[in-house]
Amino acid sequence: MNVDVDGRAVRVTNLDRVLWPAVGVTKADLLRYYDAVAPVLLPHLVDHPITLHRFPEGVDGPHFFQTRAPSHPAWVRAVTLRSPTDKVFDVVVIDDRAGLVWAANIGAIELHPYLGTADAFDQPEQVVFDLDPGPPAGLAACCTVALTVRDLLGELGLVAFPKASGGKGVHLHVPVVDATFDETKAFARAVAELVARRLPELVVVSTMSKDVRAGRVYIDWGQNTPWKSTVAPWSVRGYHVPTVAMPLRWEQVERTAASGEPEGVLVLAADVPARLDRDGDPFAGLAEVRQRLP
Repeated sequence: MNVDVDGRAVRVTNLDRVLWPAVGVTKADLLRYYDAVAPVLLPHLVDHPITLHRFPEGVDGPHFFQTRAPSHPAWVRAVTLRSPTDKVFDVVVIDDRAGLVWAANIGAIELHPYLGTADAFDQPEQVVFDLDPGPPAGLAACCTVALTVRDLLGELGLVAFPKASGGKGVHLHVPVVDATFDETKAFARAVAELVARRLPELVVVSTMSKDVRAGRVYIDWGQNTPWKSTVAPWSVRGYHVPTVAMPLRWEQVERTAASGEPEGVLVLAADVPARLDRDGDPFAGLAEVRQRLP
């Protein structure tokens, strides 16, 4: 059937399909969520080519990252990009609420925009730090590392915006202007190495080996390349239960680092609209920040 989304007819199917069997959350619930958070989510998607992480049969079934544009209505924008291996293909851009509903309907639970835009794909708008814990380290350890990254960036005159990954990690978004990927990647690596010097027992930056990472936090500075995407703030995650890549305030990060408890940091999609109404959007000022790398 078709539903009206801001005057556009969007075809939706199998709304009763259970996407999260553990909690009985359906595709209809996913569509309602993305429609509800569209005002805060879309600013992070508009003009950015996007990778769709699709779960056509739900989170317990097959899933895949789709970079090339799937079959889509004419009103869903697609841009042509050229890969490092000189392949040319189209990638979708989600610019409006109707596009969000279309993506959710084809099983795109997770939305991963690129750091560059359709018109300036080779010019990043952010530096991203992906803090990934190796068990038994978890979310609290990532929050401790995030605070050290924040303080170091503050010494350099830069502000960062934290978000929970929706799992055990934390992502830091640092808006920048007039930077290249060579510059942002080198900067992210330098910051990661400085943080590792300050927290030598907790941080690792040079390897993704799980043995080396056990009990420590890996700072993935390599995300800062043109062809790597990062899950969008407010995106649902395709985990066992529908958590959200949740924007945070630094006070929440501080509390979790101090207490070891992820209360208020790991958030289910069903709880987000009420929390957004109560607390507002911690990423609201991100687009207005104009800062250059030192």
